[in-house]
Amino acid sequence: MSIEAKSIFGAIAIGIGATLVMDLWNLFLKRTFRIPSLNYCLLGRWLRHMPGGTFRHANITAAPQKPFECTIGWTAHYTIGVVFALVFVVLTSGDWLARPTLVLALLYGIGTVVFPFFIMQPSFGLGIAASRTPKPMQARLKSLVTHTVFGVGLYLCALGVSYVLRVHA
Repeated sequence: MSIEAKSIFGAIAIGIGATLVMDLWNLFLKRTFRIPSLNYCLLGRWLRHMPGGTFRHANITAAPQKPFECTIGWTAHYTIGVVFALVFVVLTSGDWLARPTLVLALLYGIGTVVFPFFIMQPSFGLGIAASRTPKPMQARLKSLVTHTVFGVGLYLCALGVSYVLRVHA
């Protein structure tokens, strides 16, 4: 499966943009409804504990803080968004990038929720699909909506990238 350099750069731009859309959504929720977002410093803490052999925590908030965990967490957050976008563009052979469709982007965005449900949340001590949180259904719904917004972000950013690619083709 071959992919052109412009598709790779397009996917990187889409990943950054879609992650930014997701962050703006979470900022809206926080400011409007006081619904907190994931603390990406905890993502950094989780990653910073990995070199020492700790991949799962009983409670990530109780784990010792590590230097640069916030910087690493935010960098990882955007890197994950870019990797998700790259995988999506590769899976669609770059054709989707030329003619983005909302349905495919939404389905893919929704599909990415498996990563927090089955990797991050259990590793943070929150259980599979947030089963150990005080309000599991609320946490699941928030994750699902956030990843759906990521899918919308993929589509919106792809519209912009496909326009730029057509103009400069």
